[in-house]
Amino acid sequence: MAQLNVLVVDDEANIRKTLSVFMESRGHRVKAVSNSRDALAEAELQVFDLAFVDIRLGTESGLDLVKPLLQASPWIKVVVITAYASIDSAVEAMKRGAVDYLPKPFTPGQLELVTERLAAVSGMEQRIVSLQEDLNRINPEAHFTSRYPAMQRALELARQVASSEAVVLLRGPSGTGKTVLARAIHNWSQRATKPFGVISCPSLSPELLESELFGHVKGSFTGAVRDNPGRVFSCEGGSLFLDEIGDLPLSIQSKLLRFLQEREYERIGDQQTRKADIRIIAATNADLEKAVAEGRFREDLFYRLNVIQIDLPPLAGRPDDVAELAGRMLQFFAAQNHKTLKGFTETALLALRSCSWPGNIRELRNVVERAVILSRTELVGVELLPETIVAKANPVSIGDPLRLDVIEETHIRRILASTKSLQEAADLLGIDQATLWRKRKQYRL
Repeated sequence: MAQLNVLVVDDEANIRKTLSVFMESRGHRVKAVSNSRDALAEAELQVFDLAFVDIRLGTESGLDLVKPLLQASPWIKVVVITAYASIDSAVEAMKRGAVDYLPKPFTPGQLELVTERLAAVSGMEQRIVSLQEDLNRINPEAHFTSRYPAMQRALELARQVASSEAVVLLRGPSGTGKTVLARAIHNWSQRATKPFGVISCPSLSPELLESELFGHVKGSFTGAVRDNPGRVFSCEGGSLFLDEIGDLPLSIQSKLLRFLQEREYERIGDQQTRKADIRIIAATNADLEKAVAEGRFREDLFYRLNVIQIDLPPLAGRPDDVAELAGRMLQFFAAQNHKTLKGFTETALLALRSCSWPGNIRELRNVVERAVILSRTELVGVELLPETIVAKANPVSIGDPLRLDVIEETHIRRILASTKSLQEAADLLGIDQATLWRKRKQYRL
């Protein structure tokens, strides 16, 4: 069973102690309080997975506490406990949002059963949400194999550090799959059943970025029409990925450093200090050492982020990886567009393999998706690739181990691209226009 954050709310000290000892003996973290005020104060400071709430809390009703707890912790499961069990009170508790009802006196077996069941339900709910997010932005390139030593080292290091709690810094050119690898590290870790959040640092103004990260209270700045708990709060127990951390404003760098060191933060417009248990994974394509030297990035934050550094190599120089990635992307986009495609023609595959791919995996994905959408045959030909890709690729050279028709197709394509008319192209090729027309039809040029 995954470790849970448990809140116990009961005005009887003996019950608080009994529940605390039981839960802690099974590896869960427990906070026990005697009244609603303290319960809500704790719920403001941290996210709870499970709460045991007594119906009678002195002069207060524990039922009135159910809804505020649900608002404070999105995944919480509230179990009402009482020595005054009745059908009416059970129904009322369920109406207010409780998920179970435990009459006093209860046995360790009953507690075990309730805890295991609700932990499984909570984990399943979060996995479903994670799967829904994956379906919305699924990445066919998330296949972590490579024939190249630099990429193999990066993947092996990522798997090795996933089980730790260390901060990870992913470095590499734009489009090399840093976001995909960050999610994989989260999925390989013990936090996999908890939320995974993403913040793109360059996409927001400093004020909005701080709000997105740590949250704000209503009225704290212009446009703050409602409370925002922030990603740190909503990713409790999970991982938060900070993309392009090199663009993080200096005004927020000190607050992030404090959070990394002490796990404490405040929302904008709120003096209350909160705690959170999340893992930070960061990424950058910038030269952070240069940014530190120029005073644009805090040196202490750089060293705090750079506990584990993983360098992702560019796609250039990895033709076998290009071919494998392109093949998986083709099948993915073919299914998405309800098409049946067998693969690429030899000429198209040669063009893909020999391109320098300055945009890396992201550029390759866009090119393959475009080709699939435009394709009308079972094989994707080079004519469906952007001219810029074909021009950069220069896929065929005299002496390459290729069939004559591949060389002929490539040569005719280049001549057609460099001439202004079919007659001029036919003259350069030494054939008549009728022959050139048949060749164009044969190669779908």
